[in-house]
Amino acid sequence: MPEEEIVIADGYEAKRYHLGFRCLAIIAASFIFALNIKTFVHTAGLLPGGATGLTLLLQEIAARYFQIELPYTLINLIINAIPIYIGFRYIGRRFTLLSCLVIVLTGVLTDILPSFALTQDILLISIFGGIINGLAISICLLMDATSGGTDFLSIYLSEKRGVDSFHVALYINIAILTTGGLLFGWDKALYSIIFQYTSTATIHVLYRKYQQATLFIVTTRPKEVCRSIAVVSNHGATVLEGEGSYEHCERNVVYSVVSSAESSRVVSAVKEADPKAFVNVLRTERVIGRFYRRPED
Repeated sequence: MPEEEIVIADGYEAKRYHLGFRCLAIIAASFIFALNIKTFVHTAGLLPGGATGLTLLLQEIAARYFQIELPYTLINLIINAIPIYIGFRYIGRRFTLLSCLVIVLTGVLTDILPSFALTQDILLISIFGGIINGLAISICLLMDATSGGTDFLSIYLSEKRGVDSFHVALYINIAILTTGGLLFGWDKALYSIIFQYTSTATIHVLYRKYQQATLFIVTTRPKEVCRSIAVVSNHGATVLEGEGSYEHCERNVVYSVVSSAESSRVVSAVKEADPKAFVNVLRTERVIGRFYRRPED
């Protein structure tokens, strides 16, 4: 693979994103992050969780109890120091460098953009602010980067354990928000949990790399079907012998587990290999054993 390109599976077709395009998308995501903080988050006084939420919590503690104005960028970089090390050590260098770009840009933009309110309804802010936050995180993840903090930990755990671990970030964030509730009141802390839950749910919908799908394919051309699965996803398959109950003729069932992000492309390739194939796609809760994952760059 050329050094300046990377394959991203979006669930429909593989696209090659050049490094320049990835940087532009990351800049846009950073602007969305900062704008969301300066509008929805600041208006309602929410703590969005993760490194961002911890940064805002420390800023609020310093301002309220010590009358000190802490810069967002500096605090956020300090908090992200260990997650960035995990990124360089275990995930990928370019992935981590692009993530550092997100962290720095988001911090600088948050410090310089003015605050303004679009609405005063805290419930609307919690829901739509969470959706926007999840959208920005998903853009970063699709470009092979992250917003830092708990995202690094979630990706590391997903790579190591072979399961979707983004819910771990939700548990960490609840702990942060509980601290905020004890210090500043439970109303905003509970609304912040709604914000974070909505954000996490949005990520689950838009980013599916660490989710798996099980394919059961009834076919008379098992070799061609297995070859198409391997070409598209680099995954193997198991062929089971069977018999059609209606015509009582020989049938083969091809069993395979692929990434949910690749499942649509795999199904399309299978139908090209055997237009008469019967395909059943199931959601997989967990895979134990060898499962190929495209490495981060």
